[in-house]
Amino acid sequence: MALTRDFKQTVIERVEREPKFAKAMLDEAATLFLNGEPELARVILRDLVNATVGFEELAQLTEKPSKSLHRMLSANGNPSMDNLAAIFGAVSARLNVGLEAHTVEPGRG
Repeated sequence: MALTRDFKQTVIERVEREPKFAKAMLDEAATLFLNGEPELARVILRDLVNATVGFEELAQLTEKPSKSLHRMLSANGNPSMDNLAAIFGAVSARLNVGLEAHTVEPGRG
């Protein structure tokens, strides 16, 4: 069965319509990175970049070439922690949210 709608366009429209959805995507990407699932995290972060800031503006904000950013956020990309921090910083600023990492004690959810 063929998809009747472009996935990227669907994500863009939902992000524009529901700011909480964009924030949830950012949170999910960060959580996946921290939990050892970087491939899926990069894919989600790439979709979020496409739906919010775009790669050309992200390149200006991070002072990294757009092509490099595309490679970093591909399924096989390997961004450094500095580059990830810059990407997360630019996207979270665009969404007007802060990121905070903390540990959870077992059994405390």
